[in-house]
Amino acid sequence: MIQKILISALIIGFETSYSYAQSMSKKYRTVIAEQQINATPERVWEAMVLDYGEISNFSPYIYSSNYESGSLKGEAGAERKCSFNEKGSRWTHEKIVEIDHDNMIMKNIVIDAEKFPLNKDNSFAYYKVRDNGDGTTTASYEFRYRTQPGFMTGMVKGNFQKTLDETLLGLKHYLETGEKINASSGNWKEIKKQYDSNN
Repeated sequence: MIQKILISALIIGFETSYSYAQSMSKKYRTVIAEQQINATPERVWEAMVLDYGEISNFSPYIYSSNYESGSLKGEAGAERKCSFNEKGSRWTHEKIVEIDHDNMIMKNIVIDAEKFPLNKDNSFAYYKVRDNGDGTTTASYEFRYRTQPGFMTGMVKGNFQKTLDETLLGLKHYLETGEKINASSGNWKEIKKQYDSNN
């Protein structure tokens, strides 16, 4: 149950200076995940951000993802809905609130959710892409969050870390091989074993 709670985070609630202004007035935790990928920064940025509604191409925790409210691509104001079970009864509705294409940084918020105990006024995340200068790219998530109820904030940190780490590993596999990964594809356990055995 806790593991499924986390996933909302991946996609992750985020700070904004728009109408979804957040206070961040309470104590929160920070989780950072990074992954080196053998792809250009432009291709990584495209998959992570420009193809915003298609996170189900590489997240092992998401069953389906779709654009919402007329959105067609990853840009400021774009919205998506991500389902975390087959029935579609556990989901997050997210929105890009700020985006910097030149520096490849994006902020995203969870504006609504079902069966995820995130405190949306005290959670946010950054998606970042960095050129390593050697033909590889580093993709990262920085997630700052608080749960509701608040006592769970520390309890779920390890689960959030695992979710973010494995989502970026899924992104790496998708970009380097072209093979899609999601919660219903049935290929994640074997794929992960390959990477675990190489470490």
